Amino acid sequence: MSAAKIYLDGYLDIPPDRREDVLSALPKHVELTLAEPGCLKFEVVESTEIAGRLLVSEIFVDQAAFEAHQTRNRASDWFRITAGIERHFEVREG
Repeated sequence: MSAAKIYLDGYLDIPPDRREDVLSALPKHVELTLAEPGCLKFEVVESTEIAGRLLVSEIFVDQAAFEAHQTRNRASDWFRITAGIERHFEVREG
């Protein structure tokens, strides 16, 4: 039996005064995440309907790959730059 994929979907609402810093850091965050073993999809796009909202969609091959991503993320510049910004994410197995 194969392990279940992990899906994460949600958003971050970026305060206007932090938008430039967050958007500047985003390409590197996406690049590093896509290079992680077990990352099948990692997409972060700006909402066309809500100003400052970043829509996030991720798929990892299994829980271990997702946890490795979380560990790397917590030690990244992205995590530092987005510190204190509330994340509205739903994680599910599929």
